[in-house]
Amino acid sequence: MIFCFFGDIIISMLHDVAIIGGAGGGLTAAIYTSRKKLSTILIAKQIGGQCVLTDDIENYPGFEKISGIELSDKMRKQAEKYGVEIREGVIVESIEKKPDSFLIKTKGGENIEAKAVIVATGKNPRRLNVPGEKEFENKGVVFCSICDAPLFGGKDVVVAGGGNSGLHTALDLSNYANNIYILEAGPKIIGEEILQERLMKSGKVKFFTDARIIEIKGGNFVEKIIYEDKTTGETKEVSAQGIFISAGWTPATSFLNGLVDLNEGGEIIIDPKTNKTSVNGIFAAGDCTDVKYKQIIIAAGEGAKAALSAYDYLTSNI
Repeated sequence: MIFCFFGDIIISMLHDVAIIGGAGGGLTAAIYTSRKKLSTILIAKQIGGQCVLTDDIENYPGFEKISGIELSDKMRKQAEKYGVEIREGVIVESIEKKPDSFLIKTKGGENIEAKAVIVATGKNPRRLNVPGEKEFENKGVVFCSICDAPLFGGKDVVVAGGGNSGLHTALDLSNYANNIYILEAGPKIIGEEILQERLMKSGKVKFFTDARIIEIKGGNFVEKIIYEDKTTGETKEVSAQGIFISAGWTPATSFLNGLVDLNEGGEIIIDPKTNKTSVNGIFAAGDCTDVKYKQIIIAAGEGAKAALSAYDYLTSNI
């Protein structure tokens, strides 16, 4: 890589495509653009994204069961095989449109320039924003079950959220925790039925619906979770030594700062045929977009579409 230095600002030489995001959509896009002989740089805070938070993926074609970390590693190696430059640990702050390219500004002061951009930043975990959440972070309040489930061996744990993310978290914990309480704010558990069945068979899991968490209490570590029973209006509590936040996700699109059109939920609006955004030369793929279903196999397919569209865009402008 060749860099130009202007004071404290570092500008890398012009790439054909810059891909922002290193999960299934971004890695697939990188494989496709590099195989099309486009000079490609992939920028990501973490390779794998939310995929690495899943211990067992059982619905990705070709693999009966594979961990998110292993699948991401395979994708990364394939991308690197075709010459993709991967910059991990880099946070993008903004994108600036120039006459014939885009300038990507990063938190570390490096500016990366490319003729086309593919945004595949996925989503960030949604916080509960209740008293005690920040105070007890890493003191019983955690977000990654794959990383931290073994720390809760023999303990009682609450899982906040009854969607697939929460159910996968509970499955991870079922190998270690004594009792697992799934608190879902909605009227029913919305995760896949097969996951619910596995959890019920474990004998360790209890489900609570219409349970809105209002506070996390403890001394040096988490000791109890306070919630409102929305059916009766009563305030109740669960004694637990930990709480895993699995309350959903928000699109990681704030760095775009109004550059492209977003829907009310903050997702990037794309043309479903081409993955084009409202700005010519910027494409998007995966969970950060308004595509209906949020699955890694769909993100991968969307990444391929975005890459092929970026290739068409670049070659039509030669």
